[in-house]
Amino acid sequence: MNFTSFDTWWWPYLFILIAGTVATDIWRFLGVLVGGKMREDSQALVLVRCVATALVAGVIAQLILYPTGELANSPMWLRAGSAVLGFVAFLLAGQRILVGVLTGEALLLAGLLLL
Repeated sequence: MNFTSFDTWWWPYLFILIAGTVATDIWRFLGVLVGGKMREDSQALVLVRCVATALVAGVIAQLILYPTGELANSPMWLRAGSAVLGFVAFLLAGQRILVGVLTGEALLLAGLLLL
């Protein structure tokens, strides 16, 4: 078997596995190593939480405003309304994330089925 040729069927999968592991696991390891020695209310961890929250909010906004795939065929009012009502359910349920996500998802799916 010639490993210098990259035309074997498994090469892209191996590359994705290695690249994905290197890109994420190093940061996870460093986070555990450094985060375990820091106070929970330290400015560095507050910054990390803010950045993580902003990234999640950005992904959600992109899915609502600029969707791709099948979600792009749904109307904007349905995507935005499902997100807003999911957030309301999250707040009414005592800030339970699962309730908010499942409510928003169920409303989006119901709306898609009714259209």
